Amino acid sequence: MDLQNLIMSSKPFHIYIFFIIFFTLAKHTLSLDNKFQACMPRTCGDGLNISYPFWIPHEQESFCGLPSFEVICRERNSFFSISNVEYIIKDIFYANYSLLVANAAAYKDTCPAPLHNISTHRTQLDLSSDNSDFSIFYNCTSLPDYSIFKIECASNSSHLHSFAVFHKEVLELNYSSESCQSLVDVPVDVQSGVNFTSLLEMNHTEIMKMGFLLNWSGHNCSTCQMSGGRCGLDNDKFVCFCQGGPHYKTCNDVTAKEKTNWGRKIGIGVGAAIGGVIITCIIFFICQKRYKKKYGLQYMPSSFQSRNISSGHPSSTTTDDPEMGSKYFGVHLFTYTELEEATNNFDSHKELGDGGFGIVYYGKLRDGRAVAVKRLYENNYKRVEQFMNEVVILTRLRHRHLVSLYGSTSRHSRELVLVYEYVPNGTVADHLHGERAKPGALPWPTRLNIAIETASALTYLHASAIIHRDVKTNNILLDDNFCVKVADFGLSRLFPTDVTHVSTAPQGTPGYVDPEYHECYQLTEKSDVFSFGVVLIELISSMPAVDITRHRHEINLSNMAVNKIQNKTLHELVDKTLGFESDSKVKRTITAVAELAFQCLQHDKESRPSMAELLEELNDIREKEYIKHKTEEVDVSADDAALLKTHSHPLSPDSALNWIASSTTSTHST
Repeated sequence: MDLQNLIMSSKPFHIYIFFIIFFTLAKHTLSLDNKFQACMPRTCGDGLNISYPFWIPHEQESFCGLPSFEVICRERNSFFSISNVEYIIKDIFYANYSLLVANAAAYKDTCPAPLHNISTHRTQLDLSSDNSDFSIFYNCTSLPDYSIFKIECASNSSHLHSFAVFHKEVLELNYSSESCQSLVDVPVDVQSGVNFTSLLEMNHTEIMKMGFLLNWSGHNCSTCQMSGGRCGLDNDKFVCFCQGGPHYKTCNDVTAKEKTNWGRKIGIGVGAAIGGVIITCIIFFICQKRYKKKYGLQYMPSSFQSRNISSGHPSSTTTDDPEMGSKYFGVHLFTYTELEEATNNFDSHKELGDGGFGIVYYGKLRDGRAVAVKRLYENNYKRVEQFMNEVVILTRLRHRHLVSLYGSTSRHSRELVLVYEYVPNGTVADHLHGERAKPGALPWPTRLNIAIETASALTYLHASAIIHRDVKTNNILLDDNFCVKVADFGLSRLFPTDVTHVSTAPQGTPGYVDPEYHECYQLTEKSDVFSFGVVLIELISSMPAVDITRHRHEINLSNMAVNKIQNKTLHELVDKTLGFESDSKVKRTITAVAELAFQCLQHDKESRPSMAELLEELNDIREKEYIKHKTEEVDVSADDAALLKTHSHPLSPDSALNWIASSTTSTHST
């Protein structure tokens, strides 16, 4: 029986089943791989985003992450095991391959007492060098004179004592740990926003809850994600799962290797699918003609009757309706109507500030979140598609001292708007010389913390290949605990680089702009370093970066600072309320920070340190002063020498180092 006779003798029901089989086969064969859907990012605990290299059992497949990176969602927390010890994940920083975790025992035990050092052996994890050791000594026959955190609950008897300290190396100068039964080092991330000196007022449980940083090693997933893919594993090898099947690195480019590897898997399937579709179409048209002639359309399934299909280019990652909330490669898209409602139609009374990129408004979303809504100036961007791609990059930058970018309006919106977390306590500029400034309200230890936290955020940006371009105290926000949140990070990426009107800030703000940039028109990471040097001088002096009421040679604070340091008159620059003349500790640390600022303000960018070096130096200044405060045994001159160690960056003959040395000598001679 030939094909035509077979078709003519078949009943409509049989033909309908035949169609279903072919279309199911075609759909199954063409998709080939449902791993893209299986590896969709999930939220865990209290809204923590979980994606490669992490995965959630029972919600995702094991190929969506590394085998030992299982995350358990329980009791509004995300749990992670390391060597059979359970930890709570406080945050994950995908861009720099790190996560912040805390021992779960600190949250559920009345006396958390870890018995072993953390072991990352045979794992793809390493302890971050940013952690400090918090050492716990158990069951000691005596207590040291060194300031300690007593742990009475972990002592076996009234004759044995348990305690903890930072900087055990200082303790062991005058105390033998042999008098103790055991010692465990607990890493702690001391940069998590807690004032360093306030650690002394905390107990060991509170310190353990601060958590510590872990770094993981593995493939870079960002290229895959930026192309719309999801990272995972296939036969223990990294792949990028895409809607059309797995790729080697990215959904956009198919290499010869990919074609070889995956072609074998899809060739037969695609061929069968195409053949099936052709045969099905022939059967469909023959049957349609026969049954239309004999029966009309009464026997034709309704699914084959004509329908109105909208034209366009659908996407699984975006929603074309501008008034529907959706996501764009993981970026939340707000509707313009939603943001109008949140800001009371962009009420001028809700304005928080007016910068070079747009006006910022206070808003409150329907879910109760307070937000800062930035309406971008229309004439400052060129391509909407580029805008959306850059927003994807900025949204994925996560650091505890960067303002969180919640999302934006879609590219279909009548205006381009960015939505950030709201930081309530104003800017550093407000507290130094603005409307919130009060004498003595911002003490030097707090200012030093602001410098360190800002340096930490900028170091992270530079490691992520982002130049801030507009580092200034107006872009350093403070929360209620005076912890830093750097704003407008990388926002200049959204705009053309040929903007010449400097006051609009895409390339910097007067008083903070790298002088070498004006000469060579090359913006580098060292341009941010120069601007950060101005911020350090503002923290020392409480003066604005530009003040036209000052002497014409001192209108720019950077010029004033360099001149006063070279002329050995730093005391004329320092805010009188900081206790520079009356407190030796304040004088030492301000002097050391002034030296760093001097290096940042060098005209030649090659003479400036990197942000990573500055962060290390600032931490050393704070930590060494902390050790000195604890021991009270270090000679002043020796401590100064340690704080002001020789730097790797060349300075002028009249550098601050020479001035500091002479200043220290004169101080001891009185």
